[in-house]
Amino acid sequence: MRQLAQLFQHTTARLEQAGIEDARQEALQLFEHCLGLGQNDLLLRPELVVGEQKAGLLAIALARRLTREPLQYITGTREFWSLGFIVTPAVLIPRPETEFLLDRVLAVLRTDGYNGGPVLDMCTGSGVIAAILALELDAGSVIAVDSSYAALRVAVQNWKRHGRDGVIQPLCADLFTAFRHNARFELIVANPPYVAEADLVTLQPEVRDWEPKTALFAGPRGFSVIEQLACHGHEFLRAGGWLFMEIGSDQETEAHSLFTGQAEKRYERVEVLRDWSGRPRVLQARKTG
Repeated sequence: MRQLAQLFQHTTARLEQAGIEDARQEALQLFEHCLGLGQNDLLLRPELVVGEQKAGLLAIALARRLTREPLQYITGTREFWSLGFIVTPAVLIPRPETEFLLDRVLAVLRTDGYNGGPVLDMCTGSGVIAAILALELDAGSVIAVDSSYAALRVAVQNWKRHGRDGVIQPLCADLFTAFRHNARFELIVANPPYVAEADLVTLQPEVRDWEPKTALFAGPRGFSVIEQLACHGHEFLRAGGWLFMEIGSDQETEAHSLFTGQAEKRYERVEVLRDWSGRPRVLQARKTG
């Protein structure tokens, strides 16, 4: 058995040796998850002896993390929008870029107004977008689409956790294929797969080896889903309805052209917004009319 401070030093050192960034913070999160102990305990009770059972749980979790399994899959949770969400290997781990997407959606709607119409969350994954839209907009109807049954099971758990399972309807489908031709939404928000297949080798092991590839990759150039959203999104928007979509930081020019280059001028107010680090991140477009 080891004292708390010694065990923390050992855990941090092992994470650093594995090349994991911010090893100290990750060690703290593993301690909180496995031991129920945190920063204050390290400061006030460094000589506390950790029992064998809890030390064993920590050792198992640490071994998993050393394989570069994401910390969020080990703990089973991810904080997003200051709320806790369930995550499993069936879903992409929510990222700060998606918080920026939602921030921009809500900012535009505060200016332009939201009339309470139906909302569509395309490629919902863990369901965080649908949950936040239902909470922040007080929307009466949100449909959340994903092609993965496993992802939707996680999403439903998250909606129940935050009291919005009665508002959000899950739909397992390939993009718009399950909708009737007369379905219309006031708002469509999407965080689609947009990584080019050729970029696989450039990704961090946590992403490359663990997160679901169907939620990451979209053809040779990363545009196969973005193109579908640009081509068909207007068909399912009300006149004046908004579409917001997360894109890759290297996709600004082509994504913008997909929405502005159509002879029918289906969209207006097309703009690519830069995230908090200054990178192109969100495309917004409004249906003409």
